[in-house]
Amino acid sequence: MKPRSTQGGLVYSTDSGCMCPTCRQATADCRCSAAKPTPAGDGIVRVSRETKGRAGKGVTLVRGLTLDPLALMTLGKQLKTACGSGGTVKDGVIEVQGDHCDRVIEALKGQGFTVKRAGG
Repeated sequence: MKPRSTQGGLVYSTDSGCMCPTCRQATADCRCSAAKPTPAGDGIVRVSRETKGRAGKGVTLVRGLTLDPLALMTLGKQLKTACGSGGTVKDGVIEVQGDHCDRVIEALKGQGFTVKRAGG
């Protein structure tokens, strides 16, 4: 059995939220996220509405943004504020609660993005 001092650092803490497993920093202060490449896209942002896996609750999804994680979170916050709704940013996709496709499309066009409505 190893002595406690050599077993490692912090295992779990609620002080800073989620921790990065690679650099052991809070996800907001993660140093290794800058090393991750941004996904390559065709330059078109696609906005769709989806209910799959959400117990019938609709969400507006924004895909195809080639931004770094911090800029993506900032844009997600701006879109949620513009719609007056909640949401999240997961795996490079912005989710806004509710059917706000038209508002999101207008907000993104106002910021200079090329936007298409995807789905029905």
